[in-house]
Amino acid sequence: AEPLYRRALAIQEKTLGADHADVGIRLNNLGMLVEHRGDSAAAEALYRRALRVLEKTLGPDHPETGTALNNLGGVLRDKGDYKGAEPLLRRALDVAVKALGPGHPRVAIHANNLASLLTAKGDYAASESLYRRALSVQEKALGTGHPDLAETLTGLGEVLAIKGDRKGAQALYRRALSIA
Repeated sequence: AEPLYRRALAIQEKTLGADHADVGIRLNNLGMLVEHRGDSAAAEALYRRALRVLEKTLGPDHPETGTALNNLGGVLRDKGDYKGAEPLLRRALDVAVKALGPGHPRVAIHANNLASLLTAKGDYAASESLYRRALSVQEKALGTGHPDLAETLTGLGEVLAIKGDRKGAQALYRRALSIA
């Protein structure tokens, strides 16, 4: 798939120009592909370029810009650069809320990613609040049995376990397993 993505990107750059919104979206998608195969350095570079193009073409408050912010923040979080990741993930969440509304499923995705970072940083109160917010959005927008809830339930369960609420954590883990 990667060679085809790269070929499509080259064609788009040639026909549309390097600073076209479609090129930015393609760069972001290619970043996801290379991140999933384990090349976080290449993914980071692609996400940075995508973000630059999308901010320039679509503006700082467009949902696609928010997705690029989220993806770049996620790759930085995963490599332990919490200081670099946090403002990106916060901004991604803000963009999604403003552009799509507080009940949109993408808000839940961005809230989950920020909550994961805050858990890693040890800010359990803020993390729990974000996971609960994401869960509420997902349940209303997607239904109580949607597979996306499993990740949120697991993250929230982890926070509750860390805070000493083993019974609450166990209930969330069971619910996540029943969905997955």
